[in-house]
This record gives sequence, C-alpha cells and structure tokens, in this order.
Amino acid sequence: MNWLDEVKWDANGLVPVIAQEAGSGDVLMFAWMNREALAKTAELGRAVYFSRSRGKLWFKGEESGHMQSVHEIRIDCDNDVVLLKVTQLGHEPGIACHTGRHSCFFSKYDNGQWVATEPVLKDPESIYK
Repeated sequence: MNWLDEVKWDANGLVPVIAQEAGSGDVLMFAWMNREALAKTAELGRAVYFSRSRGKLWFKGEESGHMQSVHEIRIDCDNDVVLLKVTQLGHEPGIACHTGRHSCFFSKYDNGQWVATEPVLKDPESIYK
C-alpha cells in the first residue's frame, strides 16, 4: 500500500497539518494539504501546503521568503492529522505567520478577551509587496 493511501483525507481530499518548530517545540501554524502537497513535502524536504482560498499548492515562503525545512513528517493515531517538525527559515528568529510574528498562535485568552502575546518581528507590509 502507498503511504499516501493510509492518510484519511476529508471529503475535499484534504488533511489538516500542524507545523511545529523542531528546536523549540513551538506550534507555528495550522494549514491544509492535499495528496500532491504531502507528496511534494516528502520529496523536497520543505513544507508545501494547499491553499483553499487560492485553490492551488502553496510552497511556504514563495512570497515571503519564510520557508520551512521539514525534518519529520508524522501522522496521528487516527491517520487524519499530519504534524510537520520544521525549521522556520528566512528571518531570525523565524517568522511563520503572515502577520510578521513567529507563530500564528500569538493571541491568548485572558479574562474575557484575546491578547496578543508575541511581538511583530517584521512589518507584513515589507514582507508582502
């Protein structure tokens, strides 16, 4: 059996993906992959996602330069969530979020509101021209 056949793809042919920083363990982002994106990620050793809004493959960093080098590809016990262990490249410290932050999970619930807990490392206007 092909390893891609073991993934439980949803009705749209997608699987949710979590990108985790290999060094720190920080959860950087959540995205989606289709079969082609997962195969490309394994082949190239860099994160390739599927952009639902654009309806096409999204090579992480293709516009921003903030690529993800993939060290491990894991799947959960139900075969329906993929975990990538990555090194975030292109800026030090690494920027994974389109807001210019290290992680997309920068807001924390605090006493009835969401509070940004991570700084903007680079102005998104200068990242996406």
